[in-house]
Amino acid sequence: MPKPQTHTAPLSIAVLGVGKIGSTFAFQLAKTGRHDVTVVARPDSDRLRQLQNDRGIVDVEGDRASVSVAETLDETIPYDLVIVTLLAHQVDAVLPTLQRSAARWVQFMFVTFDPDRLQQMVGAERCSFGMPFVQATLSSEGKLKATIGAAGQKTIMSEQRWVELFKSAGMPAAFEPDMPLWLRCHVPMCVAFESVSVAGERRQGGATWREARALAHGVHESYALIQGLGYSVYPRSKRRINGCPSWVIALMLWSMSRIRSFRELLATGRAECRALVDVMVAIAPQAQPAIEISKIQAMKPS
Repeated sequence: MPKPQTHTAPLSIAVLGVGKIGSTFAFQLAKTGRHDVTVVARPDSDRLRQLQNDRGIVDVEGDRASVSVAETLDETIPYDLVIVTLLAHQVDAVLPTLQRSAARWVQFMFVTFDPDRLQQMVGAERCSFGMPFVQATLSSEGKLKATIGAAGQKTIMSEQRWVELFKSAGMPAAFEPDMPLWLRCHVPMCVAFESVSVAGERRQGGATWREARALAHGVHESYALIQGLGYSVYPRSKRRINGCPSWVIALMLWSMSRIRSFRELLATGRAECRALVDVMVAIAPQAQPAIEISKIQAMKPS
């Protein structure tokens, strides 16, 4: 794993959600960054039992990061930072706790089409967003294997101080000035990649051209929804995608669904994909001019 680049004073940090991404963050922040880290895993889950048995997070090399393990977030503790790595459709269950929490700052780290609602719930004065870019797996025994900074990948965040925090813990990171809009505009491609991967896994060889074309039309209609809600398509890379003919997007999706490692990784996001489509469909009637909701609905994996 990368060596730390800078140093920050030790912080009290809670990581809410201890799957692949949350485990990577907690491991690096505790072991490399030397911060006081508490991880919160789902009650009665296998992951909670693994963490309790290991007395921390253990990687495949046998290195262990000592962390406190809990099944709920203690609302009375004034954590310097709470990092939420749950998926968007899972976060509602913990929003009341986060709202009541004495935490000084809450950082949401997942794809969402409605970041404004999260910000309103916990308070704009202590809320920020990010998108993790790390590759990680957990073995059946709960051992972590993480690849950080592959191909120059950097986790992006809306607060420079947390960028520096991640860098100091050996996790490449970069500042993104409009993280909420970045996340909203990432949803169409996230849904397309996950949905085409589910279709490819179902056939164990790739999605059909018809499925890829339907997803491509859904991508265009999703960006029409974003614009119909009064937002621009952002950043430039997403504008370029939106400007491509449908057959070009379809070809990209069709081709990527034939890459086994790609579809196996992203097909695990089926529940996230379905939930993100539901959110877009629910908000679609607010768009002006009206959009074809059926094209977005067609992106939902069967």
